Amino acid sequence: MPTIAPHFHLLAKPAGAACNLGCKYCFFLSKENLYGERESPLMDDAMLETHIRQLMHASPGPQVDVAWQGGEPMLRGLDFFKRSIELAERYRQPRHRTVLHTMQTNGTLIDDEWAAFFKQHNYLIGLSIDGPRELHDAFRINRRGGGSFDEVIRGWNLLRQHEVDVNILCTIHAANAGHPLEVYRYFRDELGARYIQLIPIVERATPETIAYANQGWGGHRGSDRPLYKQEGSLVTERSVTAAQFGNFLNQVFDEWVQRDVGNVYVTTFDVALGSWMGQHNSCVVSPTCGNALALEHNGDVYSCDHFVEPVHRLGNLRDAPLQALVTSEQQRRFGQNKFDTLPRYCKECPVLFACYGECPRNRFIDTPDGEPGLNYLCAGYKAFFTHIAPAMETMADLIRQGRYADEIMSLPAATGAEAAG
Repeated sequence: MPTIAPHFHLLAKPAGAACNLGCKYCFFLSKENLYGERESPLMDDAMLETHIRQLMHASPGPQVDVAWQGGEPMLRGLDFFKRSIELAERYRQPRHRTVLHTMQTNGTLIDDEWAAFFKQHNYLIGLSIDGPRELHDAFRINRRGGGSFDEVIRGWNLLRQHEVDVNILCTIHAANAGHPLEVYRYFRDELGARYIQLIPIVERATPETIAYANQGWGGHRGSDRPLYKQEGSLVTERSVTAAQFGNFLNQVFDEWVQRDVGNVYVTTFDVALGSWMGQHNSCVVSPTCGNALALEHNGDVYSCDHFVEPVHRLGNLRDAPLQALVTSEQQRRFGQNKFDTLPRYCKECPVLFACYGECPRNRFIDTPDGEPGLNYLCAGYKAFFTHIAPAMETMADLIRQGRYADEIMSLPAATGAEAAG
């Protein structure tokens, strides 16, 4: 067995599924049911050291990402993350030129001390905001049912004051899907955001669970909240439709490509440009996946953050080294299945190179000819990739000529590959 695993990313949950908010669409809150009610969701110091030591040992470098998510990771406390910095420096290998510390957070617990810590250690923060107040507060609520907008914006402002690198994580759902330009312009013009991720909300359900799922995941605890699994062909009322998602992306793209290329970075657009350049810069658009794993608070490792459920548990860091889990046959099969289970409809699609069926978690509808395994968002993605193709071809040609993609904004109509010649 090789000492070093291939490139991978491990998203760790220092407070498990625990969160101080109760967002209606956050099915990850239900993952507390994987563990006993008496078990603390907080990662202990011994597991923290095991995690960091094994991560450093298995990571090929030159950069290692120490990535934290939740629930709400900040519930674990600042001292925990100070220790993680010390341990990363202790166990980093000569091949590791840089260690990047990242955290995805709802931002409501950020104060000056936290913000100063993030800046001191060059953290990259992903902050969840779903748009202006009314759109954000539709589903991102606290435990009492009130909106979280004011607390999140306070956190955003503190991060900006301390000059912390921060990305906006915006989920697209039934409440904000019809307001693409309002959402985008709010981030760009009101908040001054320059890095934006757009994440579709698709909550699956079965006939037996749909009524409960529509109530939302944030208002119950323990046995009152069933474990969410990637199963069923129904979706909640909060889920974005394929048509809504495609239209949202198209409208934002049209504004972005005319005035914001090189100034505002929208992950979906950057990843798409990579596909047009023959690169696959995200697991969701790669032919195969399996290099983005999840670590729970107790050391359990799962194949993917979207598949934290018993059948996809690879093992525990106390029993098996991380490198063995990352390179296991179970994980290899998980990643290869992304391509092997593509229906013929996908394999014959003209934009297959830009999509590869997107994430397997969303493949639960039938193709037009009745074959199972089509992505629920397929129609939206197909409309999006078809719509952006001329502009993507132009930008790809510019880059191949040693020029800059943002030159497209000065070309006639900002479309058409021939304009780059």
